[in-house]
Amino acid sequence: MRAFLTVGSTKFDALVQTALSRAVLDSLNRKGYTELVIQCGGSDFELASSISQDEVFSVLRNGIDITLWRFKPSLNDEYERADIVISHAGSGTILDVLRLGKPLIVVPNPTLLHNHQEELAEALSTLGHLQSSSVSDLARAIETFDSTALVSFPLFDGSRFSRILDEEMGFK
Repeated sequence: MRAFLTVGSTKFDALVQTALSRAVLDSLNRKGYTELVIQCGGSDFELASSISQDEVFSVLRNGIDITLWRFKPSLNDEYERADIVISHAGSGTILDVLRLGKPLIVVPNPTLLHNHQEELAEALSTLGHLQSSSVSDLARAIETFDSTALVSFPLFDGSRFSRILDEEMGFK
């Protein structure tokens, strides 16, 4: 099984470093994952110097085949190939993954201004669409994650915005 971790276009050193920790790798292993793909962006972590902008780096740790790279034009293929996605709590990433119906654990980046990721993660976790975790609790979150308990995210309705706008403007 394949886990995909993404930090998006930002730096999230703590998340990438924690994903490479024995505790997280052991949790993934116990849950049956044999592969971990990490999109590490501009993060600085123990293996960062091994990865240039256009390079892929692979290593085997704790029975997990780990592949790391910095950026790709699109992550959709990675989302689709993943059995689980672990991500920063960026709204674009969350929406992309939930619309694909993929199990998702989000880890808000507390270093961001106003910690808006925390609010979004908690709201969607409360609704049952994903599981929210902190960096320090990621190993436990993986161990206790039950994707069968997730509530399906509503399908995209492109006409909804225009209906709301029409109602607000008094056209209906």
